[in-house]
Amino acid sequence: MDAERVQIRVVQGSILEVDAQVIVNAANSRGVMGGGVAGVIRRAAGAEVEQEACRQAPIPVGRAVLTSGGKTRFRGIIHAPTMPEPAMRIPPENVAQATRASLKLADEHGFGSLALPGMGTGVGGVAHTEAARLMVDEIKAYSARTLHTVILVDVDPAMVQAWEQYLSEKGKG
Repeated sequence: MDAERVQIRVVQGSILEVDAQVIVNAANSRGVMGGGVAGVIRRAAGAEVEQEACRQAPIPVGRAVLTSGGKTRFRGIIHAPTMPEPAMRIPPENVAQATRASLKLADEHGFGSLALPGMGTGVGGVAHTEAARLMVDEIKAYSARTLHTVILVDVDPAMVQAWEQYLSEKGKG
């Protein structure tokens, strides 16, 4: 079984509009889907997705859980905590841990494409450039079995620019 390099695409827009099999919610360990991207996903997917996540809580930072896609067209939603409690400032390392957990869970469940928002850059307080570096480095270091595409997607142009800049500095190969 050969490990594959994952292709990275960067998109500005809503995570709900990307062409991916599964999307990531930058969660908290309790599974509560409050504000930010989590709130957007909950409103689109329905309260049952939040209930599914909460039933699997507590979810430690560095782990992730899979729920249904609810009312969305996605095959699932990965809940990868960047913080133990809602609305916490976090250390940058949590971004790397949540990204790694998302990749691993998507791969374990046989998904080919995954969409990730900027992790930890909202209430978590991690700088866009730092989050971009940590996320891209985790994706590039990951040896996938089934996962072939990761879409980095955010409504915030500053996050999109940070990913694009880091990828161009690092070289897309």
